[in-house]
Amino acid sequence: MPDVQPLVSEFVLKLKRRKVEGSHAVARQTAELLRSVVSQHRMGSTNQAAALADAVRGVGEQLIAANPIELAVGNIVRRVLHIIKEEDISSTAVGIEGLSVTAESDDEYDSGNDDHPTLSAAVLAAHARNALRAPSLQTLLEDIPVSTVLSRSASSAGDSDGKSGDKSSKSRKLKHDVIAAIGDLIDEIDTCYDQISEQAVEHIHQNEVILTLGRSRTVKEFLYAAKEKKRSFRVFVAEGAPRYKGHVLAKELVEKGVQTTVITDSAVFAMISRVNMVIVGAHAIMANGGVIAPVGMNMVALAAQRHAVPFVVVAGSHKLCPLYPHNPEVLLNELKSPSDLLDFGEFSSCMNFSTQDGTPLLNVVNPTFDYVPPKLVSLFITDTGGHSPSYMYRLIAEYYSADDLVVRRKSTSS
Repeated sequence: MPDVQPLVSEFVLKLKRRKVEGSHAVARQTAELLRSVVSQHRMGSTNQAAALADAVRGVGEQLIAANPIELAVGNIVRRVLHIIKEEDISSTAVGIEGLSVTAESDDEYDSGNDDHPTLSAAVLAAHARNALRAPSLQTLLEDIPVSTVLSRSASSAGDSDGKSGDKSSKSRKLKHDVIAAIGDLIDEIDTCYDQISEQAVEHIHQNEVILTLGRSRTVKEFLYAAKEKKRSFRVFVAEGAPRYKGHVLAKELVEKGVQTTVITDSAVFAMISRVNMVIVGAHAIMANGGVIAPVGMNMVALAAQRHAVPFVVVAGSHKLCPLYPHNPEVLLNELKSPSDLLDFGEFSSCMNFSTQDGTPLLNVVNPTFDYVPPKLVSLFITDTGGHSPSYMYRLIAEYYSADDLVVRRKSTSS
């Protein structure tokens, strides 16, 4: 892909240098790049879907390695791989419609007068069954190469010129359908805030007190929507140290006319008894319903559980990650600069003191994220509606294929 390689290298560099941050921006730019990859890919005469998926895997592997903490990159890569698989199955199904289905029969009249290539009902049933469920040992043993059967049937029924024309037409249609589906994915990412905000009036009621931590654009738009529907409510904003994004959110809410109170992170437990609901954003939602969120969120979730306050997470579907927290591909945290916590000038006198083995006496740890287990989450609100943590694995199964969890380009040695 010589035409898109400069675009890939440029985006990889941006990810490495943290020039693109935030799940929404990362997801959208990843989808746009993969659309360009698909558009510039030259379709071969055989295994078009497999070759296209392999090209996406090759680019996706580079993007994920550039910034593993941005799980939205891997999410979008896996979504595109799932799209390719779905469009290929759809194209195959359309091709099957032109073939006759024959059962084991002694009826010579039917077989003698059928001008179309035939497939047995067992072949079609096995193909449909395997296409609609995740791979397992049983499905691998039962797998019937329908594409091989189709190609053999076609070769026996038509001439070589017709076959080459059909293959060229099919490859163009596959690429067109995949590009259109990626465009729909980009639209989904763009409209996720609106889709989530439309549900605000169902969850925020009159005169309620809401608590949030730090700043999340999804939370902000959610609260804006409730205010525009004439809901009267109050918001406690924990400042989100050490980056204090909560100060920015508090200012934005006040400008919209929302009654807002800024509190320190350490005051969450003291104030939680006055709260009706906790509404927070997320960096990623894992396959088990756990949440990777800004640091301090686990403390808020524990306080909410202790006082039986609903803990609600709002997030777009591009943040749904098919991996589990224990998967080796998941990087749960990232350490930021100690300068967010300490002034080096003030503590410079402490930097020279160390033990006899050279270990410094003063250490500074500044993690970016927390992990909130699913048992502490009451409800997820996504652009597809509200879901309980136990339902997330089913929602994730609609967006991803089980064999795409590890994004790695397949070996081309043959």
